[in-house]
Amino acid sequence: MANLLLHQGSSFVGREELCNVFTPPPTHSWQPISHEHLLSTVEQQLRRLNYHVTAESHGLSKNGSRYFGLLEVEMDSRERDFTTVVGLRNSNDKTIPAGLCLGSHVLVCDNLCFSGQVALSRKHTRFIMRDLPRLVRSAIHALEGLRERDDGRIAAYKQRRINHKTAHDLAVQAIDQRIIPVTKLPMLLSEWRQPAHDAFLEDGQSIWRFQNAITEVWKDSNLNTIPRRSEKLHQLLDPVCRFQLAV
Repeated sequence: MANLLLHQGSSFVGREELCNVFTPPPTHSWQPISHEHLLSTVEQQLRRLNYHVTAESHGLSKNGSRYFGLLEVEMDSRERDFTTVVGLRNSNDKTIPAGLCLGSHVLVCDNLCFSGQVALSRKHTRFIMRDLPRLVRSAIHALEGLRERDDGRIAAYKQRRINHKTAHDLAVQAIDQRIIPVTKLPMLLSEWRQPAHDAFLEDGQSIWRFQNAITEVWKDSNLNTIPRRSEKLHQLLDPVCRFQLAV
């Protein structure tokens, strides 16, 4: 099974190593859950809803106290240039809540972009063990609409052409909105002008090409920051394409 790219910030680990990570004992107000428990809960709910995991990657940081995983999910047989991914995050050092986010993985380049806000975020408080299966199930139900939404967004991004001046203006706005750091501007412009992957030349100077220039730059970022950056990126690019989410 192929690994999905985890970007920087995590070291790849296998399932056995993930299961062996120490989970601290609970306190009166804090109930940590193991990384493996979050993963198994998500996988169980995916199976119950007839989704199939086709690829996965798992990473640990901060001596195993923080976890980020990616599950590539098969939803139907239609051919696309992206697949759907479920991102998982957890910590047992009181830094981040247990979370689940939904996104897309571009096949030709391993670029990753999450869709909308985090679908689940649950603090490690007293009743997390009771609440987690229900919350995960509710988040996974959003996958059905996600695929259709991403189809529409990507089609709009491919159709919308922009010139170099507009791309440069969008790059400056991306810096202002902390989508990318200013130090990555030369890399972004280079990727926009001459993409590393020929597939992004097929639609000309499109917003799709610009988005993938951004997500190519993200490969040098901590994966935990990508969901929030993705949300800001869509807020920047959707109006340019007059793309609106269905209400």
